[in-house]
Amino acid sequence: MMICCCLLVISASAQPGITEMNQAQQNLKSDFFSALDCALVLAAIFGTVGAVRIYHNWQMGHPRIDEQVAAWFFASFFMVLAGVFLRAVFGL
Repeated sequence: MMICCCLLVISASAQPGITEMNQAQQNLKSDFFSALDCALVLAAIFGTVGAVRIYHNWQMGHPRIDEQVAAWFFASFFMVLAGVFLRAVFGL
């Protein structure tokens, strides 16, 4: 009788149930999509700020515009790929 009671207590607190796992997955999905949207917004901000700065430097006659174009482009491109990568890693 004592062994049965011990086994019931151990099995009751061993692992979470299906409902808890589904709730955790739903929480991850809702938090992740807001992070993905944040990555895309940051990419758009990087692209806009980069375009304005490059245009300003071009009008002022500064050299090495090509390096600035590549730097700002790849900064925004990295943010887009980071969002896609995180989406693939978490399987959402």
